[in-house]
Amino acid sequence: MIIQVNQHNAYAYTGGKSPNPELPTVVFIHGAQNDHSVWALQSRYFAHHGFNVLAVDLPGHGRSQGPALTSGEAMADWLVALLDAAQIPQAHLVGHSMGSLIALETSAKAAGRVGSLCLLGTAYPMKVSDTLLSAALDQEQTAIDMVNIWSHTSIAHKPSFPGPGFSVLGGSQRLMQRMSKINPDTLFYTDFFACNAYANGEAAALTVKCPTLFLIGKKDMMTPPKATAILTKAITHAKVTLIENCGHSLMTEQSDAVLNALFAFIKG
Repeated sequence: MIIQVNQHNAYAYTGGKSPNPELPTVVFIHGAQNDHSVWALQSRYFAHHGFNVLAVDLPGHGRSQGPALTSGEAMADWLVALLDAAQIPQAHLVGHSMGSLIALETSAKAAGRVGSLCLLGTAYPMKVSDTLLSAALDQEQTAIDMVNIWSHTSIAHKPSFPGPGFSVLGGSQRLMQRMSKINPDTLFYTDFFACNAYANGEAAALTVKCPTLFLIGKKDMMTPPKATAILTKAITHAKVTLIENCGHSLMTEQSDAVLNALFAFIKG
């Protein structure tokens, strides 16, 4: 689905279903150097079980046009503009990593537009090491390799992995390489710099009144469970769920567990 947002084409995957104004809407927001495809299983399931789905490509990512935005605040403004353009008065927001910060900031900017908030692989502050930021500027492939190694647990590489013949880590690497090819203007650095610089997380979290779910990979090295402490303390009514045998790439490493948790929470 193509939506005109701020004079640029924006793409959102709808799960193979046309939007129905009588159904609730779930918006899936990807993380740094990714696109809508990281939500393939979850978004399609929701679309075929009673929800409108918009799994967005952020500007400069995937099929969405325009330059990549440089701050969490600007990305949240873009998301509100997309809801306006798609004529969606309220949506459930599901965000992963950088996308979780976008969802959080959106809930602060437009509280009435957010029915519930699901934050996956989140942290605040979402600090990025100087080594990784430097590599993102000068050695992007090295940076991609670093992030993918840190984002996956060992189960993703074992012969006993539940998807034999399929490499979760390899697929993630190829997606990030494709994003670089589509947008060679230091996309990796732009995204990770935005995560590192975002400074409104605690203030935004204190304003959250809607139902909120934290989904955390128990073995996440990128955004470890303890890094959610500021946000979970601020959103006292939130539900916190730890996913076993899972790193930062929750949606692919433990896709069924993530889907089940999201659907049960949003369906209510």
